[in-house]
Amino acid sequence: MNTRERLRLLILAVLERQPEHGYAIAQAIHARSEGLLTAREGTLYPALHALEGEGLILSEEREVGGRLRREYRLTEAGLGALARTRTDWQAQIRAVQAVLGLPQQEAQS
Repeated sequence: MNTRERLRLLILAVLERQPEHGYAIAQAIHARSEGLLTAREGTLYPALHALEGEGLILSEEREVGGRLRREYRLTEAGLGALARTRTDWQAQIRAVQAVLGLPQQEAQS
């Protein structure tokens, strides 16, 4: 999984919990990864637009704190894509662990 695909997975996972605007998505990725991962504006917004173009997320403008923000939410197709991508990610984790000689861990749901 390349960096672009990983960002797509992270965005879908964040939106699985609840709809969010772009900045909140970036904050959630940073917080959930305990500061190890970042989603920069220059890659986040093109990824959001691509996911929307594919029908995996939808967006609409909403007023938040007196400001208009574009809020994104997951579609049914997005939920399916998230499930498939999680499975692919778990397979890659097992493959890297095998190459590194690390013990295999059970996949988390």
